[in-house]
Formats: sequence, structure tokens, C-alpha cells
Amino acid sequence: MSDGDYDYLIKFLALGDSGVGKTSFLYQYTDGKFNSKFITTVGIDFREKRVVYKSSGPDGTVGRGQRIHIQLWDTAGQERFRSLTTAFFRDAMGFLLLFDLTNEQSFLNVRNWMSQLQTHAYCENPDVVLCGNKSDLEDQRVVKTENARELAEKYGVPYFETSAASGENVSCAVEVLLDLIMKRMERCVDKSWIPDGMVRSNGHSTSNLAEPRDAEQSKCGC
Repeated sequence: MSDGDYDYLIKFLALGDSGVGKTSFLYQYTDGKFNSKFITTVGIDFREKRVVYKSSGPDGTVGRGQRIHIQLWDTAGQERFRSLTTAFFRDAMGFLLLFDLTNEQSFLNVRNWMSQLQTHAYCENPDVVLCGNKSDLEDQRVVKTENARELAEKYGVPYFETSAASGENVSCAVEVLLDLIMKRMERCVDKSWIPDGMVRSNGHSTSNLAEPRDAEQSKCGC
């Protein structure tokens, strides 16, 4: 696909404590590579990828392929950048919430991140995929799979154990999030819940990511 040759522009936000591997996760997804020398993200950064999405009906039929341009926004996990990070919540359509399987505190802080999402995202129940990252470091794991799944079930979100180093479940997690977003769009007649600039159909953009939106516009229509 050439520049502008797509049906939808969809923006995802990667969240989680500093050091959980958000930058490496996104780099693995977009470039298929692992770089262990990434420095801590300062503020906001983003990566991009083009994909073709095909919806499947209840009878198993596959719909026409939709050309999707995904922007994956990488946020700083440090507290001093929190106000900047939350300013981007309302203009993202889906969220990848990462914690480090070798760091229990990053897992405990998932509750804080979910609370932030429920406060600042486009609606109180945004589409989120929870990822326990660094699954390749099995000998250093401190968070049990059953505990992570229990937390994901509490919030009603999918859970994957991922590895930015090996690529395990990285693409799958993003694809599941994309599927949740596309299905939400399909079932919602009222599209007012969609953040401005999040969906760009036939190459026509409506706004920039950082444009502020009032509270009334941000209410979920589903």
C-alpha cells in the first residue's frame, strides 16, 4: 500500500510502567526485530504498520479486506510524564496494556493503569488487551499465569503472554485488539464515540491526534 492508500487510520496506545518493554514490543510488531539497547522513552513516540483486515461473520464467511493503517503510540511509563500520557488517552481507539512478568510491581500497577483508562479514555469500557511481557525470561518470572488471567477476567479483557525478544504472541495481541475495534465499529450505528481523527476513510483525515475534544464528544455510543 502506498501512502494514503488505505481505508482506515486507527491509533493504538501502548501503556504500562517504565521498563516493561513497550518500545521493544512495538518494534517487534512493526519490524519483526528485537533491540535490547532501547533507551527509556521520553514523552511520546510512535510506530506505524499497514495491514489488511478481513472480518468474519457468525456463519464463518469472510468479508472484504479492509486496508488498515495502524499507528502505535509508545508512551513513557514514568510518573513525571503521566499528565502528557493521559492527554493522549481520549484520542486513541484501543490500548495495549503491558506489564513485566519478572516484575511484580508492574503487575500490581495494572489496576492503576486501568483506573486511568476508565477516567481518561473515550469511554468507561475501552477496548484493551493485557499483555504479560518478557515471557522468554521464564527463570525470572514472578507473576503466575493464573493470577494474570484472573485479573484480565476481572476487567473483561483478553490476556496474552508475550515476548518482544522472541516475538511470541506479539502480532496476535495486536490483531485481537484490531478485531475488537473493527467489530465495535461495525455494531455501532452511532459513531459519535469514535475519537476525532481515529478513523480515516478513503484517505481523508479529520483531525490531529493531539487535538483536544470536549467531554460530550468522548462519550461511548455502545
